[in-house]
Amino acid sequence: MKRPGILLLVAAPVLVLAVLLAFDPRDPEPSPAKRHSAAHESREDTKARAEQSEKTQDDEVVAEAPPGLAAPAKKELAQQLVASAENSTLHWRDTYGYIEDVGDGDGYTAGIIGYCTGTHDLLTLVERYTKAHPDNGLARYLPALRKVDGTDSHEGLDPGFTAAWKAESERPAFRKAQEDERDRAYFDPAVRLAKLDGLGTLGQFIYYDAMVFHGPGVDKDGFYALRERALKEADTPAAGGREKTYLDVFLDIRREAMKARRTNRDTSRIDTAQRQFLYDGNMDLKTPLAWKVYGESYQVP
Repeated sequence: MKRPGILLLVAAPVLVLAVLLAFDPRDPEPSPAKRHSAAHESREDTKARAEQSEKTQDDEVVAEAPPGLAAPAKKELAQQLVASAENSTLHWRDTYGYIEDVGDGDGYTAGIIGYCTGTHDLLTLVERYTKAHPDNGLARYLPALRKVDGTDSHEGLDPGFTAAWKAESERPAFRKAQEDERDRAYFDPAVRLAKLDGLGTLGQFIYYDAMVFHGPGVDKDGFYALRERALKEADTPAAGGREKTYLDVFLDIRREAMKARRTNRDTSRIDTAQRQFLYDGNMDLKTPLAWKVYGESYQVP
């Protein structure tokens, strides 16, 4: 005959011991700080996954879009258009060694898209170039470039910097560095965003030229701030708006920003070039193409 009473008495201490071990006072529940940290990490992980998913979707949109301005012939045309406004020439490859202070408050303007000592992009170019080519002739000016960044000062740059820039621009490596930085900081981001906004080749160029002139910043007259202002007044094609209407608004806002910075600033790169292409309905920037900048006529056959 079984004796359950005895078994129960024997099992009870074992059960108590198991409970005591399970609730070891040396292993307290997570503190509020730890729980908050875990929740924060969870939110950060969720945010990171959402951002990665959005980037993947954007990549797919860009990949499926026509080449547009990124097509070799159109990209060459884009450089010619920018060079006509930045250097008054169509021969943009002749401008690697260009450097002067044009009196616009940005210090020295130099190279193929007008890198400036006062707007951080010239400093970034020289820093990245020096990392790959430490023995270059501009490296010794890096302390001075950091000091004058954000100003129109030449302190520490005169009298030798302009000569050093011209000399370095004879080197194929520095020419490639200028092109790489142009693509990394200006061309590629502008074309990508324009495609996401549903813009064609002309719209992509309008974004690119605005990125070059106003800089890829979020300050009040930087490219991204101008785009945000345009979005408040018109929908992009990707959001169901008309392309011509949106670009017309964007150009209005950009022109206003140019004039706000200096009332006598020439805006012909918009008025007698981009705006004319838009009104002509040349959304694909088809050639032959004729335009004027600063009163000078240009044509690409």
